Amino acid sequence: MVAATLALLTGWSAAGQAGRREPVQSLDATVLVPAVPGRPTAALVTLRNPGDVPDRLLGARWGTDGDAVLKEHVHHGGTGTWAPLAMVAVPARGELRMSPEGTDLLLPHPPALRPGDRLELTLHFRDSPDLVVHALAVPPGSLGELDR
Repeated sequence: MVAATLALLTGWSAAGQAGRREPVQSLDATVLVPAVPGRPTAALVTLRNPGDVPDRLLGARWGTDGDAVLKEHVHHGGTGTWAPLAMVAVPARGELRMSPEGTDLLLPHPPALRPGDRLELTLHFRDSPDLVVHALAVPPGSLGELDR
């Protein structure tokens, strides 16, 4: 039994099926319209990694020179703050789903946005090629409606 299992695993590896990398994909992307134009806001992206090997989101930018900061919310009882992140894991055969209460992309100086606008974001990964997504601008209170 052990010999048969080892033979199957060896064949699987030799056929290139072990540790297969595939580019990370975007399932959806939104950007919150700030209440005051030009104020910092957040972009939320859902990523899927179809490969057998985990990847890491290292950063992002919007347009040609707009910075985006990976961050996470840190809760302290009834209050909270945020902390920058150097990277966020995108699990093998799994998803990374950003949210306002978890991990997101901070846009410190966003362009003027109205609901329905699209903002181009370029995401940078450790192993996958850059991924361009077009985030839909939505009012902050509408996020729950998008899930329905």
